[in-house]
Amino acid sequence: MIRPAMTVWHERSLQLIALTNEVEEAKREEVIEQIEKILDERDLLQSQISQPFTAAEQEAGKELIELEKQVQLNLARFMKTIRANITQSQSKKENINNYTNPYGNMMQDGAYYDTKH
Repeated sequence: MIRPAMTVWHERSLQLIALTNEVEEAKREEVIEQIEKILDERDLLQSQISQPFTAAEQEAGKELIELEKQVQLNLARFMKTIRANITQSQSKKENINNYTNPYGNMMQDGAYYDTKH
């Protein structure tokens, strides 16, 4: 018999994988909140999963380890997408500012050194 904490962990891992696959930008905030909630739940479950394990739990544990690798991969990809979108939006803002004020970023130190005097 497998402990309930392990089955819930498995369900939460599958939910995380499903949430991190192809998220629309409009729903991103919602998805981030759900991900945080699920990760908090898994944090609480982790303390309930400890040795000794039965043979069935050993097998389930191997499956959970493989599932965890997929969760980590998906979360990393999700974060990378968010970072890329942030960088892209900052770049757009900078380009808009350069277009509206093309001489705004020029260095104007006003220094001129005359070497003849």
